[in-house]
Amino acid sequence: MPYPTSGSATWFVTGASRGLGLELVGQLLRRGDNVAATTRSVERLTAALGDVDQARLLALEVDLTDEAAVRTAVATAQERFGQLDVVVNNAGYGFLGAVEEVSDSEAREMFDVQIFGTWNVLRAVLPQFRERRSGHILNVSSILGLTSFPGWGLYCSAKYALEGLTESLAAEVAELGVEVTLVEPGYMRTDFLRSQSLGLPARTLDAYPAVREMTATHQAMPGTQLGDPAKAAAAIIEVATTGSAPLHQLLGSDSVGLADARLDALRADFDAGRALARSTDIQAS
Repeated sequence: MPYPTSGSATWFVTGASRGLGLELVGQLLRRGDNVAATTRSVERLTAALGDVDQARLLALEVDLTDEAAVRTAVATAQERFGQLDVVVNNAGYGFLGAVEEVSDSEAREMFDVQIFGTWNVLRAVLPQFRERRSGHILNVSSILGLTSFPGWGLYCSAKYALEGLTESLAAEVAELGVEVTLVEPGYMRTDFLRSQSLGLPARTLDAYPAVREMTATHQAMPGTQLGDPAKAAAAIIEVATTGSAPLHQLLGSDSVGLADARLDALRADFDAGRALARSTDIQAS
């Protein structure tokens, strides 16, 4: 099993200053694990942890889009703790806007963080995992990596990309002793839908009232979400410590319901297009 059977494990967690990442780091420190946590502000992270004993914390101010900075951060964590056991790619933010409204710079910034930032971490940690034939990578996606809503095109496109990247990675390292898990939460009661974590387009168009309605609905949602971030963090720890989760690990009853609906919709689409699909084969002579 990739997770240590004795002693403290060492985790590398990105996006640790708020929400699920912050809750996860706090729980890991309380259980006595070592944590290397990346953040855009070390001061904000350490202050947010409050009275949690931070003796086993290595807080790293890292721009995840900078490959050299990520490699340095991983090397620093290895030097401090000896090895990494679990990597959680959690960094990210939301974005609500119609596809036509999203600028090139807004789209690239999203993919820089969600995809290329994750890829930088993967390239930095995989050599040691392969050499040791041990380790667990958990990429935090979303139920919006499996389904989509109006206004979420940019965020969904990044999460869909993360799903494809992670599924390929899992197949590549399956024989190398490295475990890979996609974590797909539903709506959790964090600040994800507040201004610090939710991007909006610089330009909006009157042509998309449904997107404005979707935006208003989500901005009014904080405090009503079903998901408990403390329970979600505990579930991630369980996934890592037991090594028994499926590749796709949903979190939250809303995530389960939306995933089931997506499966039904895909099956209906496939059935409706089956005859035309088969008609495009080259006929046997």
